[in-house]
Amino acid sequence: MKLIDDKKDSENIRTGIYVVLVAATCFPVYFAIDIYLNTIGAHHDEALAVAGTMVFIGCVFAGRHLATIWSARKREIPKKVLQSLAGTIVICTLWLFIHADFQLDGYQAINLLLYWLPFLAISLSAGALVKLFRLSTRNELEAAQRMAAQSQSELHLLQSQLSPHFLFNTLNNMYGLSISQHEKIPALILKLSDLLRYSVYEANETFVPLKDEVAYIHNYIDFEKLRMGDRLNLKTDIETVANAQVRIAPMLLIVFIENAFKHSKNTAEPQVFIEINLKTWGNSILFYIKNSHSGPANQEKTLEKHSGFGLANVTKRLQLLYPGQHDLSIEKEENSYAVNLRLTIQ
Repeated sequence: MKLIDDKKDSENIRTGIYVVLVAATCFPVYFAIDIYLNTIGAHHDEALAVAGTMVFIGCVFAGRHLATIWSARKREIPKKVLQSLAGTIVICTLWLFIHADFQLDGYQAINLLLYWLPFLAISLSAGALVKLFRLSTRNELEAAQRMAAQSQSELHLLQSQLSPHFLFNTLNNMYGLSISQHEKIPALILKLSDLLRYSVYEANETFVPLKDEVAYIHNYIDFEKLRMGDRLNLKTDIETVANAQVRIAPMLLIVFIENAFKHSKNTAEPQVFIEINLKTWGNSILFYIKNSHSGPANQEKTLEKHSGFGLANVTKRLQLLYPGQHDLSIEKEENSYAVNLRLTIQ
């Protein structure tokens, strides 16, 4: 019952708006027609102006109705139709002014025809143009909303894949340590708990404070330090960000950091070298990471087998969350792999 009443109220409001708009339109239309009729020296110009105003309003509504019927089965309103209607209005208006100066002497009926036909065309085209423009705008808005909803759904799917991906890789690594260095497992489990708490509860947001992401990165680095021990040669320059207004997409940078540790760990070299830089500059977040690896063939194989999902995921998220607001470059050399990323602060 309430829905019915709300619908009636909405219809009443819409009807009231139409009445006000029609009344507001009548006055300038009447004066415009009256001035035109005075210019061409028409008799009974006031009566004709009233009649012209009524015809104009009636034709506008008729044009709206015809446009509604025509567009009923159209998914998209062609731009050429809108341009043609606008062109018709302009041409007919110009013709009325030209006709005012060049009337045919002794042909009153033809003069009336040459006046009323373009006048009717203007009225009908104006009504159709307003209706079709409104429908076109609404269709574009609905299409944009559908695309936004689809992108948001895809983004949530990508974010939901991050935690299982990270957990799978981490548990895989811990399994090997449980056999060879089981004494490290208790401390690693505590770190893993903190990491998972963030990835499960905090990473559901579209953007999070950069300081929270930095804390998560530090936890992950501590986790890898425990796991890799003296083999790790790590250099970090990570800016301390106190401003909670500086935001970033969650678990975006960790994919590159995780890959760097993974690629380096899989080399046969006794020392693993990783360099991580993160800072803000102006309206940007600058991130750089470089890691050692044993050669191009090994690197490509590792990328394909282990990290393809993570890199594909982060690339897609960058496209969705930072369209035209990010620069990503990856440099592959014989013994190193580097990532440069610039993000616009959200």
